[in-house]
Amino acid sequence: MSPEQSMGSEQLPAASSQPPPANAEQHEAELAVRPRIWVASLADYNNGTLHGVWLNAAQDDADLQAAVDTMLAASPLTAETGEPAEEWAIHDTDGFGPLHIDEHETLRWVSQVATGIAEHGLAFAAYADVVEDEELLAGFSDDYLGHYDSFQAYLEQRVNDLCYDRILDEVVPPTIRPYVKIDLAATANDLLSKGDLHALPAPDGGVWIFNG
Repeated sequence: MSPEQSMGSEQLPAASSQPPPANAEQHEAELAVRPRIWVASLADYNNGTLHGVWLNAAQDDADLQAAVDTMLAASPLTAETGEPAEEWAIHDTDGFGPLHIDEHETLRWVSQVATGIAEHGLAFAAYADVVEDEELLAGFSDDYLGHYDSFQAYLEQRVNDLCYDRILDEVVPPTIRPYVKIDLAATANDLLSKGDLHALPAPDGGVWIFNG
């Protein structure tokens, strides 16, 4: 599903202390592919007025900046005093999953992460939260191994895919084969403690598995 390309805008009375919801009727799964940011004018905020805009974050950072500039140009404080509103901050987000977006985060980082979420889902947000480097974000496709109910469930599938049980059937005498098993708990502990693999919790349950 393609992210929205248009800019959404909502205004609140000066008495309100919270920005409006991005879209209260959207399903959580849809928000995962439509990450948004609420960008507010700091001059208006410091003057007691909440003036800002919800923006589709999954677009080029230059387009995000242009939308922010448009919001600042419509500042109520500017209309009242003639003083230009120049500073802004991200006061709320939607659809970024476990990733925290700082209020003064760069629009380049926001754009890259949001575009990745729109393409790959919230697993990309978890990955960005770990790598914390925009140059490393391109490694997601190579590092992401999938979503599983648990890390042990991932290992069980790998054992099955690699036919380890069949190999044991062939090399271990039948009399002792029932007692020879792969210690998945020890394997999991080794892989995770050595950093060969990472298991990150998904908000809807289970884990995302990544290469170290």
